[in-house]
Amino acid sequence: MQDLVWTLVGFVLTLMVFSYVFGDNFLFRLASYTFVGASAGYVASLVIYQVIWPRLILPMIQGSLLDRALVVIPLILAALLLTKISPQFAPLGKLPMGFLVGVGAAVAIGGAVFGTIFGQISGAAQPFNLSAPGGSGGRMLEGVIAFVGTAGTLAYFQFTSSSRVAQPTRRSPIVEALALVGQVFIGIVLGAVFAGVYAASLTALLDRVQFILTVIAQFISG
Repeated sequence: MQDLVWTLVGFVLTLMVFSYVFGDNFLFRLASYTFVGASAGYVASLVIYQVIWPRLILPMIQGSLLDRALVVIPLILAALLLTKISPQFAPLGKLPMGFLVGVGAAVAIGGAVFGTIFGQISGAAQPFNLSAPGGSGGRMLEGVIAFVGTAGTLAYFQFTSSSRVAQPTRRSPIVEALALVGQVFIGIVLGAVFAGVYAASLTALLDRVQFILTVIAQFISG
């Protein structure tokens, strides 16, 4: 019985989402609000039971004196962050906001440098190492294509200008040629990304259509 109820709920919500084909309407907005509300409730439950309760409440109740002292700091920062609700006490929330922005920027920069830039450099240089296992002329050709694409893309986003904004300095012919090559690579990448997104969307659409047809067939067959 429970499976039947959830199947009907999924069937109705799918039809409500598909109603957007006829334009923005109340049913589509209701389905969207339901999805947003369910997502917010799920995230709130995760935060309460996996962050607030085990990391704040339990240490205050069962933790040692050191644990309680360490918990006071995030509690104070959280209380100061809540002052952003009131325009009168909003300046008190600048400290936790600055802390959040600083930590977020540090994590983003560290992830970009160590997880993307260094990895990209290592991956671009690896095909040129013929002594490594699997090294061959084909891999070197692959590395040359990757290197040319990277250099061309960087050249495409390289802009120069003189002291007078109205008369920008022209780039050298070599940089212009690299920028043209980079533009071709950017077009290929954007096309591949669009094709991937379109294929994923089409797969999701076919899955929902098959779900609707399956439910209808089950009801007809009794």
